[in-house]
Amino acid sequence: MARARQKRRAAPTRAKEAEEGRWTAVGRWSAGILSAVIIAAIGAVITAWVNARGPAAVDRLSGGPPIKVGYVAVDRSQHEIALGRPVTDPGERAVLRANASGARHDAVMARHQAAPIEEAAVTVVLTGNRSSLRIVDIEPRILDRGPVADGALLIYSSAGTTDTIELSADLDTPVPRFVTAADRKTPYFRKKQIDLKRDERVTLSLSVKGKAASYAFDLLVTVLAEDRTEQVSVEGPDGGPFRVTGLAGTYRSYYAVSPLGGWRPISNAEACAMGRQSHKRAAC
Repeated sequence: MARARQKRRAAPTRAKEAEEGRWTAVGRWSAGILSAVIIAAIGAVITAWVNARGPAAVDRLSGGPPIKVGYVAVDRSQHEIALGRPVTDPGERAVLRANASGARHDAVMARHQAAPIEEAAVTVVLTGNRSSLRIVDIEPRILDRGPVADGALLIYSSAGTTDTIELSADLDTPVPRFVTAADRKTPYFRKKQIDLKRDERVTLSLSVKGKAASYAFDLLVTVLAEDRTEQVSVEGPDGGPFRVTGLAGTYRSYYAVSPLGGWRPISNAEACAMGRQSHKRAAC
């Protein structure tokens, strides 16, 4: 009798569990269908929005600056270099005299505000980061202006020749602007602009001159993308400002390129004997 009663009670329980299982399966199936419908609807809305707004909508969602700086360099091999203050630390002197390159050498030069004399030859590669954009202006923006650097003069053995500079600017003028050799009176970007697409590159060879003072500067790039103007600052290779300085009357120390590499200290008389015209104008 007891077993019969247990069997009678178990039968409804199993039936109830089976019914609940069927409803659970139906619920899961319905939820899957509903999720698919919602995802499809969202996809359709996004597709319609992108089609209506165009590629610029994707640009806004992706974020980031309108252009990227792919490469920046200053050619210091063709110009004498002036330091803002003399190198007195024994460790830094060792780095300067040794055939050191890379981070240690660059750090010493940056700490002593190394600047090419009278002209900085800058190469910049800009890469588009929008589906379509236009560079409407690039200007050298003066960040600091002071007396010409006279801490040390670094002299190369031969003057060499420089590559053709496409654009040049003079920081001694009231409003420095880039011009071409063919037309030094009209700012280049007043007549021309540079159009770029995403991942398209442009290489700029820039000559930035300054004789009256020691200048720290960056490059301010104005970009027009989808009727919206944005500005991007381009800094020097070491992450700090670019520099250029005028020629000093005399320097507190002198260096020349060593045959073994690095820089070797020389006297003012030796510097004059090397025949560099810029130094002869000042102190010989």
